[in-house]
Amino acid sequence: MTLSSLLKVGQIIPEMKATERWPAITEIVDLLVSTQRIDPKHRDSILAALKQREETMSTGIGFGIAIPHASSEHVTEVVAAFGRSTGGIEFDSLDNELVHFIVLFIVPRDQFQVHLRTLAAIAKFLNDRTVREELAVAPDAEAILQVFASRGAHR
Repeated sequence: MTLSSLLKVGQIIPEMKATERWPAITEIVDLLVSTQRIDPKHRDSILAALKQREETMSTGIGFGIAIPHASSEHVTEVVAAFGRSTGGIEFDSLDNELVHFIVLFIVPRDQFQVHLRTLAAIAKFLNDRTVREELAVAPDAEAILQVFASRGAHR
């Protein structure tokens, strides 16, 4: 399975409204609720799991990338979304730089290996400067998804 297969056009925000970490995470989770990838009744518990993980250490890994993630008993498969911010989001990143690309994902609670593999694949994929440059100039959600597909973002 590829990371691009986890994303649909409706799970991509080409220009996020949020400018700070917590509102950005909420914006992406709300997108997943609106696209029925997360049940509305589980929104708050999933947000709490993401916040708990984020308070351990920021998932802003540098190079303008953040990968907020958590496990939850409220999903049966990996659920993911992507957000882009041209202006940047204050994310308390490890390199103290603004974040421009966020890949948020939630993994079923009992799938620890899937969680680690997904996290590693996303980090490796976005670590490629060419990928980040292509994502930065993609004009819309369809073009962003095409970058993920054409660059072979493997999970």
